Amino acid sequence: DLLDLIYLYQQHYSNPVEEIQKKIKKIDLNFLLADLPQIMSSMQMGAERISEIVLSLRNFSRLDEAEIKAVDIHEGIDSTLMILQSRLNGINHIPIQVIKEYGELPRVECYAGQLNQVFMNLLSNAIDAVLYYCASEPMNGEIPHQLMYEGDKEQSSFTPTIKIHTEAISEEYVAIRIIDNGIGMTEEIRKQIFDPFFTTKPVGKGTGLGLSISYQIVVEKHGGMLECSSELGKGTEFLIKLPVSLSY
Repeated sequence: DLLDLIYLYQQHYSNPVEEIQKKIKKIDLNFLLADLPQIMSSMQMGAERISEIVLSLRNFSRLDEAEIKAVDIHEGIDSTLMILQSRLNGINHIPIQVIKEYGELPRVECYAGQLNQVFMNLLSNAIDAVLYYCASEPMNGEIPHQLMYEGDKEQSSFTPTIKIHTEAISEEYVAIRIIDNGIGMTEEIRKQIFDPFFTTKPVGKGTGLGLSISYQIVVEKHGGMLECSSELGKGTEFLIKLPVSLSY
């Protein structure tokens, strides 16, 4: 409405007095008229983005809900992905592709905030693994030559990908798989990943507690299973199995 009023004024008073002409020139009115709609549109998009992030943080933390509640697992995963969006943009102009293969799941009784922390830990590790291939400076030493050019993982054509697959494997259990095509790990390392304080990341980059805490949350807190399969140079898969109902 304000812009329409200015346009009407210019239409009916095309030759304003000298003082107004000087002011128009000083504030560069034509530039403002062209730029203001874009600024307002950007502000609206920013406000919508902030609203989405706040909602995701609320869903992620579940601070306003009872500790145990039947929840939508997909909602927790999506909220976690929203929080991690800046990291999913990748590096060197190579975004990380996220493939969602969501099955039909019943609502699952769980400690939702803690379970979302598991998703955060596993997805963060998956991002680290795929970025290893994209980084100009690897996270921990040089990338072995045989891995950089092995099969379809030639660095120039490598597409960092994280796949999230969910399914109801029975009436009592659901499964969530988080699969990446990153660096993978040796069998020796795989056997230690759930040990407290074990990490392969450089000093200051990891505490070695993320997977240990995730294991406690899934196995001890929810009576589920958390398993890992991996092969060096081929990628990693984490499998979470959760009971639909907590019987204790």
